This record gives sequence, structure tokens and C-alpha cells, in this order.
Amino acid sequence: MFRKKELGEEPFIIAEVGQNHQGDLDIAREYIRMFAFEGADAIKFQTRNNKYLFSKGAYEAPYQSENAFADVYGHHREKLELKPEWLPILKDDCAKQGVKFMSTAFDEPSLDLLCEVGVDLIKIASFDLGNLPFIHKIAKKGRPVVLSVGGGKADQISSSVQVLLDHHDEVAVLHCVSEYPCEFNRLGLDNIDLLIKRFPECAIGSSDHFNGILSGPLAYIKGARVFEKHVTLNRAWKGTDHSFALEPQGFRNFVRDIKRVRHMLPPKHDDHIGNEPVFKKLGKSLVAHVEIKAGEKFTLDNLSGRIFRRQFIQVRESNKVIGRTAKRDIAQGEAIQYADLDV
Repeated sequence: MFRKKELGEEPFIIAEVGQNHQGDLDIAREYIRMFAFEGADAIKFQTRNNKYLFSKGAYEAPYQSENAFADVYGHHREKLELKPEWLPILKDDCAKQGVKFMSTAFDEPSLDLLCEVGVDLIKIASFDLGNLPFIHKIAKKGRPVVLSVGGGKADQISSSVQVLLDHHDEVAVLHCVSEYPCEFNRLGLDNIDLLIKRFPECAIGSSDHFNGILSGPLAYIKGARVFEKHVTLNRAWKGTDHSFALEPQGFRNFVRDIKRVRHMLPPKHDDHIGNEPVFKKLGKSLVAHVEIKAGEKFTLDNLSGRIFRRQFIQVRESNKVIGRTAKRDIAQGEAIQYADLDV
């Protein structure tokens, strides 16, 4: 899936739901339906075993925030989790919609659970970049992996990628800036060039938290082929990720514009240049600016252009006429034809 030759120039686009489903199965299922329709190749969730992931003190810490779903941090996180028994339902929905079922595994129990369910793609969050023991466990599962490198130094990225490649080559490495949201002047898309050079055996992509769509097409031009973008059904909903996520229309445009880029780049074939309908309708033809006698040369001074109902010699081909000799008398304002030129 993420082998470079197989991926080619076609972008692979991930709709990152994260926990924007608000811990509601029906909403999670609607994300799959909606964003599969809008062009996603994979729908990504997040999977945590919070009591395993957080220490007792961190889990039981008071939590006060306008985005809090509970007064205790662990309880807040539990409100936003998908129940384990929901995961097969979501996987089945993804299959029916023709998209890949994907999730970030934040801990070992969650990794095992996802693999039991049959997750298609595993995401390694930037938080676990350099966490080689955990990355090793993920790699041994043999499933395609997407790794974000937000906040990572070169050695941390290289060691993480190498652990994955020691097991298989279906690895995508995504440039990422771990700022939520990320301002346009912090995107750092030039880093995609470096990742392409350093990891030629991997698919390279972009995971951004920019609240617009321009980052996608620009990343594609830089060489990215895998894209991850946060999505929401309503930017006004309670939660930290909704404000910079794309609603369905925005995601549709994000997908559309990325897929258009490669078709925008090749120049037109010579056979098509100059034959555009506008030139056939409004293009000027060469005419005699003054009366031209037989045997007289065509010059910059005795030629001009005029629009006719049909075209004769286009003015853009005046270089083929200037310097040649008229075979007949041509009246002022009369269109010039190739039959009027000497050999």
C-alpha cells in the first residue's frame, strides 16, 4: 500500500477523526460515511487504554478546561474513547464504504486490540517517535504503518524508521509540526524534501494541523503522496481539535485540489497551442497595412492584423512572412494568404 512504486503519483488521503466523534458510536459511523463520500482513502481514529497509558496520578488529576468532558482528567479521556466492542462495527462500516480502517495505537493493549479487530493501517503518533520498544512491537504486527515525525530530531526519526524497515517496507513517513493549530508560516514544508532524500524506500507525506487546504497541494508539489488531515462534522463543537479541522466541504476541496496538482503541471502539447477556441474566434490574421505590389517584400512596416470571420495567416506567424516577396498586388486591409508568398 505504501510501497513507493505501487503508490506512484496517486495521493493517499487520510481523514483523521481522532476523538472528534465525542465518544458517540453513531457520530463515529457518520464520520465514516461522510468522509468516505468526500474522497478519503482511509478513516483514522485513536485508540487508548487510559488506565494503562496514564499513571494513577495523571489519570486522577483534576481537569478544568472549556473543552473538558469531566472534572477528572482520566474520566474526561474515557468520555472521548470508542468502546472496544464498537471497533468491529467501525471496521465493517469502512469496508462497506470502500475505505481503510485506521487507528493510532497509543499503548500496547490498544495495539493488540486493534490487531485482533483487524485494523488495516496503524498510525504511530509523533508522541511515540523514538519510542523504539513500542515501535518494534508495532512493526512486528506486519501491518502497513504511518509514522508522524512532529517534534522529532534527525536521529530519532532515523532510528524509528529503521526499526520499521527491519520488519517490512510498507512505511509512510509524514512531515508534521506538532502545533494545534499550526499557523501557515510554521508549516515547514521544505522538510518534505529532506525526508524524501533520507528515506528513499518510504512513501513520504504530510500531516498538518493548518486550518486551511492550501497545505495539501503545496505538499504534493514538494513530493508528498500521503496526506493526513483532521476532520470534523462541526467546527463549533466542544473539543480541542474541531477548530482547525476541516468540515466536509473543506475536506472535499482538500482532496480535489491535491488530486488536481499533477494534472496542472505538464505543459500543453505543441499541437494544441494556438488552436484554442478563443484564437479561432478572435485571433487576428495578417493584412496589408498599406497596398503591397507584386515583387515587394513583406516588412514590419507594411503588415498589420485584423479579425475576420475565418482565419488566414495568424499574426503570431508573421515571422514566417516577413522578408518574403509578394506574388501579386495586395490591397490595403486585404488578408494575406500563404498562396500570396513566393517560395
